[in-house]
Order: sequence, then C-alpha cells, then structure tokens
Amino acid sequence: MTHEPFKALYQRAADRKGGEIALEVLLGKRILGKKLLDDNAAHESVALLTDDRVLAAFTKQIFKSGFVWRVVENKWPDFEEAFFNFNIEKVLMMPEEMLERKAADPKIIRNYNKVKTIKDNAQMIFEHQLNGKSFAQFIADWPSNDIIGLWDFLKKNGARLGGNTGPYALRLLGKDTFILSSDVEAYLRAQQIIDGGLQSKKSLNAIQAFFNDLQQQSGYTLTQLSRLIAFASGDNYMQVDAT
Repeated sequence: MTHEPFKALYQRAADRKGGEIALEVLLGKRILGKKLLDDNAAHESVALLTDDRVLAAFTKQIFKSGFVWRVVENKWPDFEEAFFNFNIEKVLMMPEEMLERKAADPKIIRNYNKVKTIKDNAQMIFEHQLNGKSFAQFIADWPSNDIIGLWDFLKKNGARLGGNTGPYALRLLGKDTFILSSDVEAYLRAQQIIDGGLQSKKSLNAIQAFFNDLQQQSGYTLTQLSRLIAFASGDNYMQVDAT
C-alpha cells in the first residue's frame, strides 16, 4: 500500500491549523512567524546534560504516568530535595529503609513501587558510566532512524520505562523522538501501516520505517512529524493566529 506523502499530510494539517505559518509555529519550526528554529539545537544539547538530569527526567515521567501531571510538577522541588537532586552516587547509597521512608513522605507522591525505580534507574546509568561515557552522551549519540531501539534499551535495562514513558522522558530531555499518542496510533492504523499490537516488534519496525520515510521526504524531526500527524488528524482543530 502507498502511504500518504508528506506534502498531503502537511497541507491537511496547515488547513486545520490556520495556514502554514501557524502550523510551523505549532511545530516549533517558527517563532511568531519571524524566526526559524534550529532543528538540531535541542538534540545537540542532550549530550551536555549531566546524568542527574537524565535520572530526574526518567523519574518525573514515571510519576506522571497514570497520574495528574500538574500535581507532579507542583511537588517536583520536593522530589529534587528528597533525592539529593538525583545525584547518581548519593541515590545508589540509599539503603532500603531510607527508600521506604522517602516513599511515605507526604511532600512527594507516596508510591513505593515508583520510588524504587529511582535507585534502579540510577544503577542503569551508573553501569553505563563505567564505559567512560555519560548516559546523556549515550542518548544523544543514538541514531534517530532507530529510535525504537533506544526505547527497547530503556525498557529492558531500566525500570518502568516501557510504553510511552521512555519516549516522553526522552522528549523531556530534548532527544528527538516520535510519540505514539492516540491520534498518531489512529492515523497509523487508518493508513494500514500497522494492524496488530502497537508495541509489537513488527508494528514498531513498520512505524520506524514510516517515520524514516517521512523524514527523508521533509527534513523535519521525528518530534515535528509526530506532532504534524496529530495536527492533521483527530478532533483538535484549534488554530493559531500567526499574524
């Protein structure tokens, strides 16, 4: 089956969002119709992050999963204080009883199973640091044309980083990745790009190939392309005044 070309997808999204300039504002390609953004800027900045920020991003997204995001954001300063600003070595030195006490602290979200992931993911990061490279550099170096491979690595080696949690955490860090939102999934199924389970190996390979093809056609980032698909489909017709 021949899939919808980028130009048709882009035009439909532009029609729904009030024109091409308005669409590019929403995609982050343009600021108020005046300045084009450097698509590679966010990606390049990932390597400059310290690994405590990587652990913080993983933790924040894990706690946001299935919970009210606003509550997590409001409590985040207390998370930072409780877990030593996510310093990898200090987190790994926390004994089990300390983790239990932290998980019972009303200043943070009291969920012991999620609190345990902080130490587990710190261990994953620390083990990778033994190779002489920061985990942030490792993420930055991973090729975008196999972003599903990075998802799989986080799922297998980390704690609670499967599904969309890992991809959203990567997006939070500035790593270019598409997100399999409900609108994106619906589009992929309508285009018969996938017909089975969303997270199956077959489906993920087909999705990656589709996004790689769109990227070659357009030069847009994976982040921009997944947003473009969402803007071109679903129920959201909100427009932007870019005049």
